[in-house]
Amino acid sequence: MPVPGAVRDSVLSERSVRFTKEQIAAYAQASGDHNPIHLDDDFARSVGLPGLIAHGMLQMGLMGVVAAEAAGGPDKLTRLYCRFAGMVLPGDTVTFTAEPAGPGKLELRAVNQMGEAVLTKSSADFNQ
Repeated sequence: MPVPGAVRDSVLSERSVRFTKEQIAAYAQASGDHNPIHLDDDFARSVGLPGLIAHGMLQMGLMGVVAAEAAGGPDKLTRLYCRFAGMVLPGDTVTFTAEPAGPGKLELRAVNQMGEAVLTKSSADFNQ
């Protein structure tokens, strides 16, 4: 029986997302962030990147979805924090997780398919 205000899954909430150029372009359109490092492989390489990279805010938004699911709904979240720590390229799969870290707190993680953190120092607070 669910407990009102409790973390949805007392062990772990998780979602894996494979990033695509189309998804990144759609986010650029929706967000208005048309920085060419997110849209043009040649430009991104010209500034020292391995190719176009996903927006950090796209990653944070996906992390927010996982945090909201763990907290019992988006209306429960009061704070979401992360540090952008690694690049996400098209074809990368990032696993976003949320685990209870005390009353009204979640520890969040975002790790790519190689086990490298792409978002760090990540947490959420929520109303129980």
